[in-house]
Amino acid sequence: MLSLVILGTGNVATHLAKVFFKTKNLQLKQVYNHRSNSLKDFEKYCPVTTNLDQLEEADVYLIAVKDDKIKALAARLNIGKALVLHTSGSVGMNALRNHQNHGVFYPLQTFSKKRSVNFAEIPLCVEANSKENLGKTEKIAREISGKIFKINSEQRRSLHVAAVFVNNFTNHLYQIGAEICEENNVAFEILQPLIKETAAKIETLNPKQAQTGPALRKDKQSISNHLQMLSPEKQEIYKLLTASIKNTHGKKL
Repeated sequence: MLSLVILGTGNVATHLAKVFFKTKNLQLKQVYNHRSNSLKDFEKYCPVTTNLDQLEEADVYLIAVKDDKIKALAARLNIGKALVLHTSGSVGMNALRNHQNHGVFYPLQTFSKKRSVNFAEIPLCVEANSKENLGKTEKIAREISGKIFKINSEQRRSLHVAAVFVNNFTNHLYQIGAEICEENNVAFEILQPLIKETAAKIETLNPKQAQTGPALRKDKQSISNHLQMLSPEKQEIYKLLTASIKNTHGKKL
């Protein structure tokens, strides 16, 4: 049985603590955060601490903090030859190079603390600085997911950029759509079947093949009408995306 300590209490750390706590072949020994009030929700899973000098001995230390805090936190760890992993999509594995055994354990999913996820369906991208460490990282991954991918740091950075487009930017467009609905006294839920079908289509079609809409159809009148309805900020977004669709599909508008 592998023992783990999680450093961090954000969205990713919250979901990892939940799933590790339920996994028979992994022992969650402790969760660390420098703020005690952030640790309250973790006390039901394992002991907690705000002091790095009081970390429990474990096989693996999993750093799940903001990207710009990873390297500095790793430098403060005094954990001997234990394996140190981080969970970031955009930070290279070499951020942990001051530790003899290190790697990456990146769950590619959007996490919110109050939203449950099925880890069995979440892709886990793993990397390590040795064959032995990669095997240990994969062992942890196999305990919680059936989708394991060996991805190096450069590939992972590319995945992270792609994920920002398909998740973060897309969700922001949902927000804009919701604002337009609210401004015009229309229920946003009317759009939800469209959102679901758009996502479902790309399971069988290439996204380029699945593209529809006025930009693809060369529908100048609809585009003009839409722009007249929008605020200057939303007009800029609309124009940018319309131009991108035009360029991708090679049609003049």
